[in-house]
Amino acid sequence: MKLLEGKTAVITGAARGIGKAIALKFASEGANIAFTDLKIDDIAVATEKEIAALGVKVKGYASNAADFEDTAGVVSRIVEDFGRIDVLVNNAGITRDGLMMRMSEQQWDMVINVNLKSAFNFIHAVTPVMMRQKAGSIINMSSVVGVSGNAGQSNYSASKAGMIGLAKSMAKEIGSRNIRVNAIAPGFIITEMTGALSEDVRKQWAEQIPLRRGGTPEDVANVALFLASDLSGYVSGQVINVCGGMNT
Repeated sequence: MKLLEGKTAVITGAARGIGKAIALKFASEGANIAFTDLKIDDIAVATEKEIAALGVKVKGYASNAADFEDTAGVVSRIVEDFGRIDVLVNNAGITRDGLMMRMSEQQWDMVINVNLKSAFNFIHAVTPVMMRQKAGSIINMSSVVGVSGNAGQSNYSASKAGMIGLAKSMAKEIGSRNIRVNAIAPGFIITEMTGALSEDVRKQWAEQIPLRRGGTPEDVANVALFLASDLSGYVSGQVINVCGGMNT
């Protein structure tokens, strides 16, 4: 039997990158997939078709994850379409990097709202569903910079540190209802976002990593699968670094 057979997973920001890799990994293990992105464009439609080819039910939803009411509506539609929610992966995220002295209020607010408030919005909407089911797994996508900080990324680091605090707090708050909450802290993962960096910057990153390479979205997806499945049935309130040994 597949690890997520018969379960429904909600993954935010999953039309591409790490979110897409997680959706494909979950689908390959039998999960039905409800994924969100800011808009369901050609890329999102292609992702939907790719997931559907794995033989599971899938639907993409246009979602402004930073908006409380919009999120509540999206989750209601997902429950109507799928009947249940077993796994939530809070993956939606953006960067607006810059030194604090040059950072605008808009850059700060945008990153906090998309990266952190979105997780509050989805957890708030999904928790009652999981409580009725008396089971669930919530995974917050943090970052190694949420653990160690990074110059020029105070907004991003703060949002990702918040994802850790949120996961740990919720693990204590809803653990008695058999709902587990954990965080993943990826390191330097090769995606479209990091692909925009120069070759020199990527080489400097690799030199700081004991495994001497950047990670792949699939590296993160494998850990997400563990946390989503019953294999991690006694794991909650934890932060798992997926960073090639960079953050030890």
